[in-house]
Amino acid sequence: MQPWPYPLWIAHRGAGKLAPENTLAAFRLGAQHGYRAFECDVKLSADGVPFLLHDSTLERTTGGHGVAGELPWSELSRIDAGGWHSRRYAGEPIPSLDAVARFVRRNGYALDLEIKPTPGTEQATGEAVGRACRRLWAGDALAPLLSSFRPEALQGARDAAPELPRALLLDTLWEGWFDAARALGCVAVVTHFDLMDAARSAQLHGAGLRVLCYTVNDPAQARRLVALRIDGLITDAVDRYAPGAAGVIA
Repeated sequence: MQPWPYPLWIAHRGAGKLAPENTLAAFRLGAQHGYRAFECDVKLSADGVPFLLHDSTLERTTGGHGVAGELPWSELSRIDAGGWHSRRYAGEPIPSLDAVARFVRRNGYALDLEIKPTPGTEQATGEAVGRACRRLWAGDALAPLLSSFRPEALQGARDAAPELPRALLLDTLWEGWFDAARALGCVAVVTHFDLMDAARSAQLHGAGLRVLCYTVNDPAQARRLVALRIDGLITDAVDRYAPGAAGVIA
């Protein structure tokens, strides 16, 4: 297999649940806990600006309302994405992908960037994110890993930036997933931790694919997966796991 540049431990949505997810405040807190790799979600505004948000709608993690992808960036950028979490983070904005790229590149961090399209925009979102990442990480040896549950999004990313690494995300083992990962030129497969066992890890590693798992918060699961030589563990428990180790630290 090709050399793998990403750390074992990856902070889920910036800092798990300790800070408002998918915000720069969460990235900063994750970094304070020693993490050097982060997972986050990216989608497109109505005017084509990539920004961080998990859900299609704004209500759960912001003070906004409606489908996020139907609003222009000028409106999204003014929405409070921190007050829902706690008073401490009130006023924290939704970050653009440009802002996140500046932060991680300036600090030498790695990024697992999940392409999370608004339904119906899978291919277009993948293409736009691929183009943006090609521009934002130009000349950087540590490119983001572009992951998605949607093969159409990964195809779009491949069309726009074939040189960037891709990973297929799986919450179920749907028929044809293995062939799809290879057809898309993926370098990795990212599964829910319950789906990963010794046989599947061996299958993927034998095909030259790296193996990552989400969301690994339980110590017993962490130890089991480390024993399988998993290449990446995405966790909310950034205050309990020491990056690069399998042990619980608090």
